[in-house]
Amino acid sequence: MKRFALLLLAACGGRPADPPQGEETAVAAPADSRALVAAETVSVELPLALASQLYVEHDASVYARSSGIIEAIPVDMGSRVAAGQLLARLESADQTIALDQARERHANAGRLVGRQRALRTAGVVTVADSERVELEFREAELALQKAQREHNLTRVVAPFGGVVTARTARIGRLVTAGDSLFRLTALAPVLASVRVPETAAFGIRLGAEAAVEGPRGERARAKVVRASPVIDPGSGTREVVLQLVGGDRLPPGSSVTVRLGSEVRRVVAVPREAVGDGYALVWDADRTTLRQVTLGGALPGDRVEVVSGLAPGEKVVRRGP
Repeated sequence: MKRFALLLLAACGGRPADPPQGEETAVAAPADSRALVAAETVSVELPLALASQLYVEHDASVYARSSGIIEAIPVDMGSRVAAGQLLARLESADQTIALDQARERHANAGRLVGRQRALRTAGVVTVADSERVELEFREAELALQKAQREHNLTRVVAPFGGVVTARTARIGRLVTAGDSLFRLTALAPVLASVRVPETAAFGIRLGAEAAVEGPRGERARAKVVRASPVIDPGSGTREVVLQLVGGDRLPPGSSVTVRLGSEVRRVVAVPREAVGDGYALVWDADRTTLRQVTLGGALPGDRVEVVSGLAPGEKVVRRGP
């Protein structure tokens, strides 16, 4: 910024001085009016720049579905797991005994119903006796299924593949059904949801490409994978979902800027050489004033958008001879 001011002030024949922090500084007027250029309003077609936050479809807390004491935790925060992989095991002695008993009763009922069916075919037993044995066998089957399920619930498994992003489970902890034990997050696909203004909403089609910029300048490519068929009447926007397909790796939860489609906007533009390091020398009432400006994107003709700090028609001093 100082170098920019020195170059401009040198053309004015004045002695440069550092401006006070946060204040405008008046300096001598330029000797050559050709060094002045006016900020003008132009119509440009630019990509939409929409804020979003990356997410994944599968991101969930994993809860205990049975009561008991945790006796094993084979994973930790940061562990990558596959769908169905064991995350924790509860003490299961009572459930194991109940399951063995149910299996034995089911086996006995199976042998009894087999003999009863043979006798019924031979016409030795009544229909009522046969139906009673069939009912007992069906009850034994249901009891076995219930015991098997209660035993299975002592095993806490991953509902989908991903990475363990949080762990509250502890060895020896007594848990009840519904207690949160882990948080599991899938690493892909990474998605971004944006709300596109109505004026540009239906120019965006499935498969359209977009650019994604991360908080530290990371860049990735994305494509539109879903789009709402209607405009939300409350916001006047259409929801569009994009999937990252390449470029820098951005983790779920990152705040990003998505650039897609285009819209025609009226913006304030000046030559690139008229601003430097976020400052411009503004010509006003036969004097120049050092003013801070906020710049946007680059425009055709080596110009740049001025988001704030300059009004249309104001004159600024350009660098160079």
